[in-house]
Amino acid sequence: MHALYQEILPASGVQFVTALKLTPSTQSDSRTGISASSSRRTLCNLVVARCNVLRIFEVCEEMVPAENLDKGDEMDQGVESKSITRIYFVREHSLHGIVTGIQAIQVLASLEDHLDRLIISFKDAKIALMEWSEAVHDLVTVSIHTYERAPQLMSLDASYQSMLRVDPDSRCAVLSLPKDALAILPFYQSQVDLDMEQDQVQARDIPYSPSFILDLPVSVEESVQHVIDFVFLPGYNHPTMAVLFQTQQTWTGRLKEYKDTVKLVVFTLDVVGQHYPVISSVSGLPHDCFSLVACPTALGGVVILATNSIIYVERSSRRVVLPLNGWASRISEMPLPSLLTQEEQTRDMALEGSRALFVDDKTLYLFLKDGNLYPIEFLSDGKLISKLAISVPLAQTTVPQITCKVDSDHFFVGSLVGPSVLLNVSRVEEELEDDIEMGAPQKEEAAMEIYEDDEDIYGPSRTVDHIETKAVKKTKTVTRLSLVDTIDAYGPISDMAFSVAWNGDRPVPELVAATGSGTLGGFTLFQRDLPIRTKRKLHALGGARGIWSLPIRSKSNASSSEYDTLVISTDANPSPGLSRISYRAGISDISVSARISGITIGAGAFFARTAILHVTTNSIRVLEPDGAERQIIKDMDANMPRPKIRACSILDPYAIVIREDDSIGMFIETDKGRIRRKDMSSMGDKSSRYLTASFFADTTGLFDNCFVNNGDSAEKVDKTATPSRWLILVRPQGVVEIWTLPKLTLVFSTPLLANLESVLTDTHVAPTASPPQNPARQPEELDIEQIMIAPLGEVALKPHLFVFLRSGHLAVYEVVEGAVPEERPTVRAQSLNLKFVKVSARAFEIQRTSETGIIAEQKRILRQFLPFTTLRPSGEPISGVFFTGDRPSWILATDKSAVKIIPSGHSVVHAFSPTSLWDSRGDFLLYSEEGPCLVEWMADYSFEYHLPSRTIPRGRSYSNVVFDSSTYLIVAASSLYSAFTSFDEDMNRIWEPDAPNVSDPVCETSCLELISPDYWITMDGFEFATNEFITALECVTLETSSTESGKKDFIAVGTTINRGEDLAVKGCTYIFEIVEVVADPALAPKRWHKLRLRFKDDTKGPVTALCGFNGYLVSSMGQKIFVRAFDDDRLVGVAFLDVGVYVTSLRTLKNFLLIGDAVKSITFVAFQEDPYKLVILGKDLARVCVTTGDFFFAEYEMSLLTSDEDGIIRIYEYSPNDPGSRDGRYLLLRSEFHGQSEYRTSSLVAHRANEEADIPQSRIIYGSTDGSLRSLTPSDESSAKRLQLLQGQLTRNIQHVAGLNPRAFRCVSSLSWITVCGDVWILRIVRNEFVSKPLSKGILDGNLLVHYENLPISRQNEMTRQIGTERGQILRDWTTLTGPCW
Repeated sequence: MHALYQEILPASGVQFVTALKLTPSTQSDSRTGISASSSRRTLCNLVVARCNVLRIFEVCEEMVPAENLDKGDEMDQGVESKSITRIYFVREHSLHGIVTGIQAIQVLASLEDHLDRLIISFKDAKIALMEWSEAVHDLVTVSIHTYERAPQLMSLDASYQSMLRVDPDSRCAVLSLPKDALAILPFYQSQVDLDMEQDQVQARDIPYSPSFILDLPVSVEESVQHVIDFVFLPGYNHPTMAVLFQTQQTWTGRLKEYKDTVKLVVFTLDVVGQHYPVISSVSGLPHDCFSLVACPTALGGVVILATNSIIYVERSSRRVVLPLNGWASRISEMPLPSLLTQEEQTRDMALEGSRALFVDDKTLYLFLKDGNLYPIEFLSDGKLISKLAISVPLAQTTVPQITCKVDSDHFFVGSLVGPSVLLNVSRVEEELEDDIEMGAPQKEEAAMEIYEDDEDIYGPSRTVDHIETKAVKKTKTVTRLSLVDTIDAYGPISDMAFSVAWNGDRPVPELVAATGSGTLGGFTLFQRDLPIRTKRKLHALGGARGIWSLPIRSKSNASSSEYDTLVISTDANPSPGLSRISYRAGISDISVSARISGITIGAGAFFARTAILHVTTNSIRVLEPDGAERQIIKDMDANMPRPKIRACSILDPYAIVIREDDSIGMFIETDKGRIRRKDMSSMGDKSSRYLTASFFADTTGLFDNCFVNNGDSAEKVDKTATPSRWLILVRPQGVVEIWTLPKLTLVFSTPLLANLESVLTDTHVAPTASPPQNPARQPEELDIEQIMIAPLGEVALKPHLFVFLRSGHLAVYEVVEGAVPEERPTVRAQSLNLKFVKVSARAFEIQRTSETGIIAEQKRILRQFLPFTTLRPSGEPISGVFFTGDRPSWILATDKSAVKIIPSGHSVVHAFSPTSLWDSRGDFLLYSEEGPCLVEWMADYSFEYHLPSRTIPRGRSYSNVVFDSSTYLIVAASSLYSAFTSFDEDMNRIWEPDAPNVSDPVCETSCLELISPDYWITMDGFEFATNEFITALECVTLETSSTESGKKDFIAVGTTINRGEDLAVKGCTYIFEIVEVVADPALAPKRWHKLRLRFKDDTKGPVTALCGFNGYLVSSMGQKIFVRAFDDDRLVGVAFLDVGVYVTSLRTLKNFLLIGDAVKSITFVAFQEDPYKLVILGKDLARVCVTTGDFFFAEYEMSLLTSDEDGIIRIYEYSPNDPGSRDGRYLLLRSEFHGQSEYRTSSLVAHRANEEADIPQSRIIYGSTDGSLRSLTPSDESSAKRLQLLQGQLTRNIQHVAGLNPRAFRCVSSLSWITVCGDVWILRIVRNEFVSKPLSKGILDGNLLVHYENLPISRQNEMTRQIGTERGQILRDWTTLTGPCW
């Protein structure tokens, strides 16, 4: 059985980050392509990574006009403009490897272009050097360095922390390897370094010298082992490194034998002489040290973070310790400060999961795992640091994973479980009042500016004041933190369930995912289509062939309001068509004021919105606001009628029409309120043919900035028109041209668009001749059917080029500033220094009929790009494009995300128009299969991710979530923490805290919540014991006598009771019923429900998995599986089975049961009722830790699907007829595939490959610990074989980001890693000992195959020709498999 592995959502969060000057926009003399009325300066680039996702952002400083400032901010009163800092998206890549580190580095070429390079490390011991290329407007690979064949990685018991570090002066990069070794990659930094190389010619072509492996115990110090962390120290003539390691591994239970086992060594890297002298070493450090922070050059030394203390080590090895709780003195013999204040004696802080960052030479910011930010001051006594002083927290930020200093005023805090934040730190002098005593600390509230939307996440903040005594005025230095911007994320997915959401009156499936952690926990809701709500039906409007909502005002009304005033709609039926002009009637209705015979091709506001330009199939009219005809121009050649007009484009004061014979006509307004034909002789022969045309109004200013006058003429673009206007034409040969208006001067042309090349640049040639052909030219598959330029985005609008080919291929190009040419071409007097970079592509299957006549015309589906600018329900503007037709889609982009093509949820949309006729700028008119209607976007949905999403913050995390279909309610298990204590046989506490700075340990506890998805409030709950937490939660159907059908849905809960380290855990099984109760009208106007406990059963082991089938409850208890019946509020056992060690998954299909175990893989079991019995059909003999198990079926085939803790997906087959199965006793492993990360939850949904399929297939959707959503879809054998061959072609013949190998990435027989504690990567060598060849061919890699859509068409044809098939067949296979995600 074959399957397609596809990524629905990429990994969420930020695990690695670096700030650097990567793109030319960071240079002070570069143009940013923004409007001339605003000023923006790019400070730097932010590159963030999580799992296999790499994203590039720009940090920009811009001036905001006074009218856009917050009127409630007293500091901004009387200010004309204010400087703000924002983050903007640049590029995104899905890599064929897991990122384990990113750093900035400078090479010799950086001295010329003043740009940094990016160095990335991967989990399979690789380092890639990347740089920005203006030619492709993207990252390109300079080199890749692999160490996977190093001797240190060949051992089966290898385990290590993969870390990447770069010298502050960019002299070398270091990657940690197993067995305490380092891979060192030196870089040339000056001509002196080049002169020392023997082969200077080759050295000039590459920025680095040969790398080598440094064995620390052999070359540096013999005692180095179990490396914990290492950093480079700044301010040294040679690269100097501090290494923190543990000489003897220990833990809290062995502190009597081994204590203070951590040691710090500082040594110099003499790369040329291969000499590594030790400068200093410090031993006797606490065993709980976990991180190093290099101090600034002015301070020197290194800071060591331990779980109970902070240790500063000077260059002379002198230590200064800051204890943070009472455990510091109990677990270590290290000398601590003797004179402690009362506050220091009661301080109780824990540093697990904390991060630290220097914001200046003597101030360290400490970020705790709960987000609290503490400043630590380094107090000096002369030249020595005498004390570390920690103050009250400044603010509460996000849960930190990594910190990065952006510049002197900004720093970035990345998070794995929630939004990452960019903060601004400033210090201001404030005068003290006379009655304030000097020397007393002053406090000021709310120093951190928090946006209203983020108060629930980040909370209030405070300031720490440093008093300075002055002779004249009494002042204080106040540290102010302000939240500048955020990068949204929802974090890991703990569990998920499908529910039913109501978009207005329409029910839609919604995926409810339990995401986040701690205070950032809650739910994230995902929908497949863009959520819209139908406000009302407008059947009187019609509009099956087009709708235009226009802001027309009368001449007597001088109001400049831009609200729409009328709607023009057109229909093909009754023949020859009918057009209507409609106005708003009352609050919600519409009335038709005029009817015009014929089909409207296009309509638009003209003469400064005082008239309507109305284009029909044979005429161009100017209409008054009331529909009266002011002027009509018959489209005739002398006395002969021209061919019918098939398309048009209108942009006041221009209009262009395209006829059925591909000829065009252009019209322009006159001063007398009429229109006339415009002379187009400058464009060539008037008989020239064109496929399509459109106008573009440049509101971004990019076209004006990139307009170049190559000749002596002083002609410029029309600056009197704001914004400037341009004309885009497509000739039958596929040549795309851009012309200036009103002079009609050619400034850009390219013949590469029809081939959908990745980058389009100007060819600088004269206008291409396109005379009529005899016989008439017939349409071709690669003809450009639609073309348009429109802006996308929110605050920072970026123009994009939208192209749709007749074959069904849609492509989106971002318009960016071109590189400055070395020699200006002289073929044309003017040119546009632009290039178009493809950022998205999608192939649609188009069904065309050969019918002709009136009926075919009425059935014809129009596919058009229609731009819009709307206001979200939250009031924020956004610009996008709607694509009509039988694949209707919204094309959107936000300031922090890439272009996305989101389905609209309709089977067909014939017409679309944004409208504000009812005084709302968030309304849309569209004609779908349901007829004409007025719709709006649902509130609170975000488009930052590839699926529309809505975040429900709850302030706590959830471990399990289920949906009850009988009541449409959600039941979730919240995960909390409580104090843990142990008791002896007499119920006396074994240990109690004996000091105020020593506290009880904490353990996980759970609470069951009944949640209403309408209001997202908790209707009822059930609290468990403080040491009891939920490990299994399911909605099961059990037999009961309380209903007529004899069955009812119940909530089954399995728990684990933690009793300490020396006692085995126990468990419990609960059965809850959701009952309806009388609602309190003051609290709940609708129905109200509660949880009622029906049964509780104590067990001797943990209950880790539950499911139900045939009215029975299946539960695990330790090493056994029980099947029980529910009878009169009690569970009666009917069958049991001894299985593995720890059951992790239970899945049922009819009377079959699939059992997943943490050690013994899976077991396939059947259940029979007469007599009651569980029968083992087959099992897997391998030792695999299964996290999820599912049934996977299509047509008449069924397989068993599992995933393990390493993210490896396996497909098993139960085949008793195969000799290798030993009569079916052993399950046959058919395929293995590396899925990148651990999957904690999975959901089975129905999938139909086409509408004609009667029996649905299964599709598995996985939720991952990195926040990604991935799916597995069955594929028929013929399609799978074609795509498998294509996958091999793509692996060999396209350039992969960072030079990675997609095949090796997915192959399980190669090295693989798992994640521990978020940022530590541990190597495991996974080899299949039962087969002689890799088994990855059974699963197709969708992340690789998706690149086929983005290739130029010529490359697509070339690849398909090599595998003996056609491009159209491959695209049909691909679109059939991908389709809707659920």
